[in-house]
Amino acid sequence: MRRTGRRPGNPDTREAILGAARNAFAEKGYDGASIRAIATSAGVDPALVHHYFGSKDKLFLATMNSPMDPLELITEAAAGDRSELGVRFVRLFLQIWDGPAGAAGVALLRSTVGNEWATKMFREFIITQILRRAVPKLGLDEAEGQLRVTFAASQMVGMAMARYVIKVEPLASAPIEVVVAAIGPTVQRYLTEDLPGVFDGTGAGG
Repeated sequence: MRRTGRRPGNPDTREAILGAARNAFAEKGYDGASIRAIATSAGVDPALVHHYFGSKDKLFLATMNSPMDPLELITEAAAGDRSELGVRFVRLFLQIWDGPAGAAGVALLRSTVGNEWATKMFREFIITQILRRAVPKLGLDEAEGQLRVTFAASQMVGMAMARYVIKVEPLASAPIEVVVAAIGPTVQRYLTEDLPGVFDGTGAGG
């Protein structure tokens, strides 16, 4: 028998879950929102949330309409020579954004401009899906890692805004390898190299 007050599996179920999840993540943040509470709000069994999205992380990425799973990008970038980490990261990022999935990324960035809800969600995205995952995956020092990753992320977000949203030339039409050659070393510096005045006791990181 169908449970009273529960939605059956139908085409509207996924959207009902997404709507409830967006509200929960926006109001309570990623950590404060639970699968059970989201399911209750959507009028479905928690098992259906797992059926449609698999995990809390995947559900959150779906609410953001993210063009990529940051963990996959971080894991792939982390594989290989550490001295080429920045170059790999920038190249992978550009390949995704230059591809079919890039449209979702552009929409995501555009939504954060002047929209308090979207800005809050994007901040949660950076903290929970990038910072928490990148520091251990990249083998960064715990005391320095989050600030280093934040520096790198700010470089990537700024580049994405200029290249894909505002479309500033000649950056907007520059070949991927040109952008990689220019920005890769900067990202590498943020992630692994010495940052004078930052972690030596004379700056914010000291």
